[in-house]
Amino acid sequence: MNFIKLQYALIAGAVILLASCKKDPPVVEDYAEFDNTPYSLKYTNNTLPVPNLPADNAFTIEKVKLGRMLFYEKELSKDGSMACASCHLQEDGFSDSDQFSEGVDGLFGARQAMAVVNLAWNENGFFWDGRAELLRDQALLPIQDHLEMNETLENVIAKLSDYKHFGLQKLYKNQFIRAFEDGQINELNISLALEAFMMSIVSDDSKYDRYLAGTETLTEAEERGRVLFFGEYNEFFPETSGADCAHCHSGTNFENDEYMNNGLDAEMDFTDLGRYDVTEDDADKAKFKVTSLRNIAVTAPYMHDGRFNTLEEVVNHYNTEIQSSSTLDPALASTMGTGLMLDAGEIADLIAFLHTLTDENYLNNPDYKDPFE
Repeated sequence: MNFIKLQYALIAGAVILLASCKKDPPVVEDYAEFDNTPYSLKYTNNTLPVPNLPADNAFTIEKVKLGRMLFYEKELSKDGSMACASCHLQEDGFSDSDQFSEGVDGLFGARQAMAVVNLAWNENGFFWDGRAELLRDQALLPIQDHLEMNETLENVIAKLSDYKHFGLQKLYKNQFIRAFEDGQINELNISLALEAFMMSIVSDDSKYDRYLAGTETLTEAEERGRVLFFGEYNEFFPETSGADCAHCHSGTNFENDEYMNNGLDAEMDFTDLGRYDVTEDDADKAKFKVTSLRNIAVTAPYMHDGRFNTLEEVVNHYNTEIQSSSTLDPALASTMGTGLMLDAGEIADLIAFLHTLTDENYLNNPDYKDPFE
């Protein structure tokens, strides 16, 4: 009998412990009013230029808060099991560590989930193929995609209007009132709130940013890698030839906002036509968005189809494995005769530099975390 009593006591204690660890549900006030207090993008090292924020979507604290709630809200999906954050995890640089993300019905997409980072500096379309002109457009498409969240916007609006989690029917009604002057839970306001939150996610506190700000020093390997990264390829002077990475990954955001063919496949092997699917221009076949290299060390796998699992594989591709095609970027095509001529030590140095682009503050910033946990 004493043993049985002990078992019951242990079970009861475990239940109490679990209950005590569970976070209290959000507190919902009975009254809410529109609040247009501006939200200021949080810079740490001021290494990024001032972004062109959309003039028709005022950046406010309450709108960013609403967008954050929606980004983590699983009711945006068909069965309440998946949120935007399910495929864009903060600890993985707001990308997916799986090659392809799995949707609510167990189906998989055909492209790797892109990282959500410094999107306020993106001015040339969204997705790998640029099919969404604005970030607000991009925000709604995964909700409706049958391979992803597979829900209708009508159902999303209905669920947010009668939110039953924790018995808090007014949670979203009140927040839409605070975020928008019309206070409406509708398609436009959902898209604008998600746009505002995603644009609020800033990465500018990597070791390299601190190096630029003069507050940190690179190691000898990182410095050699930096020189290689920004150095131009020169087949006639192998000793001083660089890796020419900045040809595409330029500026302090390490991207050029363009669509390019980086030589992954020969023309006969094209299976994903990328930008061509949007423009139907033959010159755009197999061209994909050039992504930022910020936090690249934590966002594997790499490329639009996630074919590379390591940075070593990525560098080796550019070093010796570029495939020729009619739409291959000319600068990459010019390296095919000799390759980049990087030896093992130089590859290691280049990767050491890429690691300096990791921003621990961005990866752990509480302002970007799930507000429901």
